[in-house]
Amino acid sequence: MLDIPASPAYDQQLMKVRLLILSSLCLLLTNCGEKKTTSVISPPADEWTALFDGKTTDGWNNPYEWGEIEVVDGELHLTADKKFFLVTDQTYSDFVFEGDILLPAGTANSGFMFRAHVEPNNVFGYQSEVDGTARNWSGGLYDEGRRAWFISPNQKDKESVAAFAERAGDTFKRNDWNTYRITCQGDSLKIEVNGVVTTDVKDSEDASGVIGIQHHGEKGQTYRFRNLRIKELK
Repeated sequence: MLDIPASPAYDQQLMKVRLLILSSLCLLLTNCGEKKTTSVISPPADEWTALFDGKTTDGWNNPYEWGEIEVVDGELHLTADKKFFLVTDQTYSDFVFEGDILLPAGTANSGFMFRAHVEPNNVFGYQSEVDGTARNWSGGLYDEGRRAWFISPNQKDKESVAAFAERAGDTFKRNDWNTYRITCQGDSLKIEVNGVVTTDVKDSEDASGVIGIQHHGEKGQTYRFRNLRIKELK
């Protein structure tokens, strides 16, 4: 094999090839670094947002001229002599909402409003029932200020009432905390009480609105709420 000495032209061409390879490697490493950084700082798509910080009523308002609201040990306490609702400042459309409620002893009734509408001294719309009576329609869908018990159950339909009672069973705990989950996506409305699906229907009356918590108006009674949070759906 002959040993041919390298020419200046050959050396120059070899240097260009080396620089091209080095440049490509640097670009590849830079792109990899950028992708890694982006994936780290991107927030998860299913992140929950607290609606109640456990210390203040920030993000909530009382559209009524009556009703007392206190924050006690990480809970929202509602007291009144007449029915009122505490509602969120923000409106929501498609979401999963969760909240805990403890009814007072004695006569009591409450609910979680969702996709609801607000006027001075008036809140109306969808309500997830919290029923402290022997009837126990907790987890039912009540249309506050409009159609009342129109679907789950339909108060005028014995079969609907019986079917709801079978679905709900004894999942609601009258003298303990109860966890509600409400899922709204398009015209699909689902209510769960302590992990049991009590309502799963379709209705297109409302597409968006506020979240609300209710004091039913029993004089001197205090309704307690905690762990209020929401996950908006895309």
